[in-house]
Amino acid sequence: MKKTILNLSVVGILFLSTAFSTLENKLVSKSGHVNFFSHTAVEDISADNYKLVSTLDTETGAVVFSVPMQSFEFEKSMMQKHFNSKKFLDTKTFPKAKYTGNITNLSDINFGEDGTSTANVNGELTIHGITKAIDETATITVEGSKITIEAELSITLADYNIAFAKGKPSTNIAKTIDASIKAEFN
Repeated sequence: MKKTILNLSVVGILFLSTAFSTLENKLVSKSGHVNFFSHTAVEDISADNYKLVSTLDTETGAVVFSVPMQSFEFEKSMMQKHFNSKKFLDTKTFPKAKYTGNITNLSDINFGEDGTSTANVNGELTIHGITKAIDETATITVEGSKITIEAELSITLADYNIAFAKGKPSTNIAKTIDASIKAEFN
């Protein structure tokens, strides 16, 4: 009986230590930032979102970035209204944009040592209910216990079935927008 209890205790301790060591590799950031920028001859449009939630698994290279679409902040309230409307992004129906990917050159990145690395990330971006393959590079900076991921990408709105059919908003927004993403993991 004592031997059985001892064996169960050892198995339990091994299970818990494995579970906790796995959790150490999975980092969560709730202090991320996304900016998008659109340039046309008519006007420049920029919006910021500070509600980015992301995860990074330093052991497998898995990354996830999730953005609540209604949290983008614009300089003009009318821009925000158009952005969220059913005629453009329909953020009530499609409340989040999400990128899920993997760092393909994980062996080139040392998460335990200060420095900056370039990561190749292959994954899928879902916006407006449409998912497309996106392969990008990201910059990963390690400073002490803080890991920062930064990336920039261009998004062609038509790829995600996003467009104003006609009217002033259709001439004010670029066909391709630039997005920058920054997430900090502590």
